[in-house]
Amino acid sequence: MSEVDETGQEVLSPEECRRLLRQRRLGRVGLVEGGYPLVLPVNYVFDDDAVVFRTAMGTSLARAAAVAAVLAFEIDETDTVYHGGWSVLVRGAAEQVGDPERIEQLRALPVRPWIHRASPVWIRIAAEHVTGRRIPASGPPGGSV
Repeated sequence: MSEVDETGQEVLSPEECRRLLRQRRLGRVGLVEGGYPLVLPVNYVFDDDAVVFRTAMGTSLARAAAVAAVLAFEIDETDTVYHGGWSVLVRGAAEQVGDPERIEQLRALPVRPWIHRASPVWIRIAAEHVTGRRIPASGPPGGSV
């Protein structure tokens, strides 16, 4: 039997969270900039127990990685008809990948930016804390399809 939290949501195991992270390619990174929360979409890959994505030099994400800021990364899926879904959250320190050999390895992974820029910066968020929840589907409103 799966663990259920105080709100009735199923608690996903760390293994299930990592499985879902490996299946997706689009997520959202959360950070604090200038004292305000900022959430940005990124194309990513989950590799070596970390979320990896590209950005450009000088962006909010590149600045956050330069100071090893702790970032949040989230993926989810929702079913608006049956009122179910799941969410996975990764929290960890960001770092800029600087090793040329590692960058070549990352280029071979299936992470493609929507906007191609010169001098991409590779960012890695170590999966220090990984949590997930699932809201079981309850059926369409009114009980019929």
